[in-house]
Amino acid sequence: MKEFLEFIVRFLVERPDQVHVTEAASEGRVILRVEVAEGDRGKVIGKHGRTAEALRTLVTAAAARHGQRALLEIVQ
Repeated sequence: MKEFLEFIVRFLVERPDQVHVTEAASEGRVILRVEVAEGDRGKVIGKHGRTAEALRTLVTAAAARHGQRALLEIVQ
């Protein structure tokens, strides 16, 4: 899932070399943290959070295929 999310986010931002995705397990779920350059954060979140919500939907669906639960965090 980490590679899948990183692939998508790299196409959304202006500085794809500064995209970092970390994956951690906590309480039966996978937590994916996306870090991007400060100027690219708005592109990942999108207007009214629509892009972030779409990313969360994709991550949730990918996790469900593997029988897991996932949580997406966008950090600075």
